[in-house]
Amino acid sequence: MRAIVEGDRVALVAATAERLTSLIAELIAERGGAVIALTGGSVGIELLSALADRDIDWEHVVVTWSDERFVEADSSDRNARQAREALLDRVPIPAGSVLELPAADGASLDAAAAAATELLAGVGVIDLTLLGMGPDAHVASLFPGLPGVRDTGSRVIAVRDSPKPPPERLSFTLEAINASDRVWLIVAGADKADAVALAASGASADEAPAGAVHGRLETLMLLDEDAAARL
Repeated sequence: MRAIVEGDRVALVAATAERLTSLIAELIAERGGAVIALTGGSVGIELLSALADRDIDWEHVVVTWSDERFVEADSSDRNARQAREALLDRVPIPAGSVLELPAADGASLDAAAAAATELLAGVGVIDLTLLGMGPDAHVASLFPGLPGVRDTGSRVIAVRDSPKPPPERLSFTLEAINASDRVWLIVAGADKADAVALAASGASADEAPAGAVHGRLETLMLLDEDAAARL
C-alpha cells in the first residue's frame, strides 16, 4: 500500500479528482469503459462533487457502491442518494450504468444482499474501488472484530450489527474489494491519524480492516497531512 500525502483536505479532494479523471480517461481509451465502486462519507461525497465539472465521458462509465445503508430508497442516509445529489444527477451518465445496491423497500436484508451479488455478477472486474476509513479503521461496512470481516464466498453481505447507525447495511466483503484492479483509500482529518497508522502497520484484518485491502494492480492510501501525521 503506497501513501500519497496532500497538504490539506481541499488539496486532497482536488488531487484525487484529477487522479480519478485521468484514470477514467485511460480506461476508456484502453478498454472502452470504466467500472468504479464509489464510497460514501464526507470526503467521498466531496470528491464526487469535485468530479461534476470535470471533462469525463460518463456515457462509458458504470458506477456502483462498496457499501450501502439498508434504509428506504428516498432516505438521505443512502450513499446512492447523496451521490446522485453531489454528482450523478448533474452528469450524463446512463441510468442503466448506475447500479444501486437494494434499498429497504420490502425486501429482507438477506434477500437484498443476494440481489446485490446477482446485480454485480454481470459487471466483471471492478476497475477501481474507492473507500473511506473510519477512526476505528473500518472500510465499507466491515468493522473491526465483527464477523463480516471474515466473510468469504459472496460479493455482498448483510451487516446487522454496525456500530454506526443505521445498524443494517450491505457491504462488499474483503474478498470482493480485493478482487478490484485498484483500491484507493481516501482519508482526511486528525481523527483518522491513529487508524491510518494502524492500517499501515500490518495489523490483522480483525483489528484494522483497512489494512487488509489491496487491489490486484494498485493500492493507494490518499491522505491529507493531518491523517498522515502518525506515519
